[in-house]
Amino acid sequence: MDVFSNLALGFSIALTPFNIFMAMVGVVIGTLIGALPGIGPVSGVALLLPLTFGMPPTSGIIMLAALYAGTMYGGTITSVLINTPGESASVVTCIDGYQMALQGRAGPALGIAALGLMAAAYVGEILRSGIQSVEAGQLEAARALGFSYPSSMRLVVVPQGVRRVLPALVNQFISLLKASSLVYFLGLIASQRELFQVGRDLNAQTGNLSPLVAAGLFYLLLTVPLTHLVNYIDARLRRGRSATAEDPLDPANPTTTPEMV
Repeated sequence: MDVFSNLALGFSIALTPFNIFMAMVGVVIGTLIGALPGIGPVSGVALLLPLTFGMPPTSGIIMLAALYAGTMYGGTITSVLINTPGESASVVTCIDGYQMALQGRAGPALGIAALGLMAAAYVGEILRSGIQSVEAGQLEAARALGFSYPSSMRLVVVPQGVRRVLPALVNQFISLLKASSLVYFLGLIASQRELFQVGRDLNAQTGNLSPLVAAGLFYLLLTVPLTHLVNYIDARLRRGRSATAEDPLDPANPTTTPEMV
């Protein structure tokens, strides 16, 4: 019960009106600073650190965290529009983002960057938790058998960790697919509307809910097969190879070579 009480205490502090307002201010200022070439997240936080001296510690940390996230996205704007990265992490965005802007698709490029930044942190944390959930004895046993550290991670630890978090990864992908309906709020033009926005516009024009129902069915058709696919892959990984399959590493197998043993 202590865990839930601590979580409730943390949310009660973080979700106060003042802290939410400071998070919004941090995101807006961070986006504007990130759009300036040469000023990255670290420099932006360092420049605005004096603004937090008169704030409560919790509010100051929330503002700086939101400022850092906003600066990461702000650097993508100049990368896509003028081929000048605002910070080092946006250099790769110039390769495809600016080319999309030249083709008149700057809005979708910014939408892809926004969704990618949002999902990257979740996917990274999911993979980290999966790898750390593998018992330390697995790595130690692999090292004792003579495997190097990279081989132990590649052949023993990482496959087990990925299998454990496979449902969470697919769930994150499904959430990202549904979150694509938020891209329209970035300022796309009418010809760049996504599926759900098309349904809402047709609903506003005709007063009929059928377009919204059709858009929902399309999302359902996209997500349900992914759910069944991950269930199949998870069951296949848990079941492993069939008992009748020949093990290429079995010494009794005549096809086994000395290098394979």
